[in-house]
Amino acid sequence: MEKREILIIGAGPAGLAASIEAARTGAEVLLVDENDTPGGQLFKQIHKFFGSAKHKAGTRGIHIGQQLLEQTKEAGVEFWLNTTAVGVVGDRQVALVRKNEDGISETIVVEAEKILVACGGAENAVNFDGWTLPGVMGAGAAQTMVNVRRVLPGRKILMVGSGNVGLIVSYQLMQAGADVVGIVEAAPKIGGYCVHAGKIRRAGVPVYLSHTVLHADAGEGSEEVSSAVIVQLDERFQPIEGTEKRIDCDTICIATGLRPQIKLSTLLGVKNGFIPELGGWMPIHDENMETNVKGVFAAGDTAGVEEASTAMDEGRMAGVSMAYDLGYLTEEEAAERKQEIAERLKALRLGPFGERRQNAKDRIVAEGKKHE
Repeated sequence: MEKREILIIGAGPAGLAASIEAARTGAEVLLVDENDTPGGQLFKQIHKFFGSAKHKAGTRGIHIGQQLLEQTKEAGVEFWLNTTAVGVVGDRQVALVRKNEDGISETIVVEAEKILVACGGAENAVNFDGWTLPGVMGAGAAQTMVNVRRVLPGRKILMVGSGNVGLIVSYQLMQAGADVVGIVEAAPKIGGYCVHAGKIRRAGVPVYLSHTVLHADAGEGSEEVSSAVIVQLDERFQPIEGTEKRIDCDTICIATGLRPQIKLSTLLGVKNGFIPELGGWMPIHDENMETNVKGVFAAGDTAGVEEASTAMDEGRMAGVSMAYDLGYLTEEEAAERKQEIAERLKALRLGPFGERRQNAKDRIVAEGKKHE
């Protein structure tokens, strides 16, 4: 068994920001991730961020990720990549399977005084006839393929969902050379920001509002997607007979939201609350991102699905809180830093739909205080 002061699981925006914040105070930080490269969602995001200068407005996500990686090196963060958290064996003891450079994996139990779960979110699926055919995938998977692995997932792509992810990924797929043959949205209006929707409109991509996918079909003699049939929905979201339309495509991307990854935090004994506005079930936590289990924190999409900018500041809040608990910051230093972060988080939640998200976060924090 190995011991560390702080163990952070997940090297995405929240995990990176938390590790930097804590390590800069002198705390011993081990940051682990199941992937072969750190950065998480940031390295998929080639578009520029919104907000203020404090939120890296005008900077592309991939460049923000590179900046954070440089800062982890400067702060002395210990990295274990190709490392998966597979279970909990005791009080703040996490079993990790780590693949070494020789390709051989070993199981290591790490006991930490503080644990931050920053495992991100998982894509929601939409079930329709043919949804298991090769060629049907999450929009996040398509974004990883094209922006990280440099592989085009298909040539003729139908996107399901018009939120920011659906709009952004559609545009990035077009930039990579794919033909986005349409965006299907069950709601009567586009769900994402106007700036993203405007790019799609100007590119001539048809948007089918109040529609859904009825079924996907494989071509003759094939087991892969070759077309999809969409159908119009009434005000009760029920298919309207006679409105079916077939669209030729070789790929169907699903962009219907994310849900928090809560398996590990639940194994650690953390209680969950259901907040639909933030993705569903998530760890109950207080304003410091600490859960009902003393010493266990949650941040980023694990603590409620929002944007990468929010995830980074939630990670910073957790990093400051853990460092303070370990004695690396005075009460005055911690309070000042927390105030700065809290103000940025509030500003981030003042944008479109921000009031709903702020109210939702307030509800989960109120639940967290009941368990203090």
